[in-house]
Amino acid sequence: MLNRNNILNSSKLVFKCMRHQKHLLLAACCLSFTSLQAQDLHFSQFFNAPLLTNPANTGFIPDADYRLGGSYRNQWSNIMTSPYKTMSIFGDAQLFRDKLENGWLGLGGVILSDVAGRGSLRSTKAYGSLAYHQQLGNSSLVSAGFNVGWANKRIDVSKLTFPDQFDGKFFENPITAVSLTNTSVSYLDVQAGMNYAYFPNENTYINAGYSIHHVNRPKETFFADNTNEGRIAMRHIGFVNAILKVNERVIINPNAYFTTQAKSSELVVGLNGNYNLSESGEKQLVAGLYYRLGDAISPMLGFEINNIKFTFSYDATLSSLNQFNGYRGASELSIVKKGFYPQRGDRQTMCPTFY
Repeated sequence: MLNRNNILNSSKLVFKCMRHQKHLLLAACCLSFTSLQAQDLHFSQFFNAPLLTNPANTGFIPDADYRLGGSYRNQWSNIMTSPYKTMSIFGDAQLFRDKLENGWLGLGGVILSDVAGRGSLRSTKAYGSLAYHQQLGNSSLVSAGFNVGWANKRIDVSKLTFPDQFDGKFFENPITAVSLTNTSVSYLDVQAGMNYAYFPNENTYINAGYSIHHVNRPKETFFADNTNEGRIAMRHIGFVNAILKVNERVIINPNAYFTTQAKSSELVVGLNGNYNLSESGEKQLVAGLYYRLGDAISPMLGFEINNIKFTFSYDATLSSLNQFNGYRGASELSIVKKGFYPQRGDRQTMCPTFY
């Protein structure tokens, strides 16, 4: 599983585990202090964080004109006194839908905040996204987009412990040879991506996309370094999904998601579905199940009312780490609101709906 430990936070986790003489497998799985590379934040409900998955998703809203959303993730709360907490909010909208021939612009933005381990490592990121969407005939659509953002990471050294402070049983030595040049780093970050959608009839919608993150390979390090060490590896993300109307009560949404970065990779496959509880879809029950290869299974349950969707998922650990965390990985809550402009007229959606 991709995670976002950086070298200092991981060192602390390893030696805290040693101090308590447990979770040795977790410690062994952590990479060494000198070689671990930081990796991106992520959500299990990647489909509810569209701008983080692919900037070409900006304004790519087949069943609405605009959307607003937020996600909250709490990870490893049962094996860490201060679990990882990741939060994000986003918004995007379609522009010039009636001004451009068979096309439109998408404009949006996203803000992320992450706290890892007692506040020792904090990340804050803010991105602005722009995309263009062009219909190809009556049954397909191609999109391209990019985002540019500002990212900051900061660390509280007073809350960290290092290997040379460990006396074999406890971290008693207050002196360490580790010296950080900076405790806060900021940089410009760029992502780009493309999407393709195919909707041959009112009951079928298929979508696939590919994006590259950290195109400019920004440098992220707390140490004095005049070399290229510390540059963030580019991250590649590919996904494919479908929205299929089974009958007047059921719409299913199969998803597959793959990402790779710095020799780590993640594959997620699964399915969620909406069950219509009302005449025209104002109330819907949402349920799903996802599997992250070799790591966890994530059941999901939610409710949608008047175009506001609430979904909760829980990652149950299936890897060997479950011997220590009791299968309890991460909980995640997502809220997404979709809507139409008042002047939209009778514009039809491009994907199956209950309307």
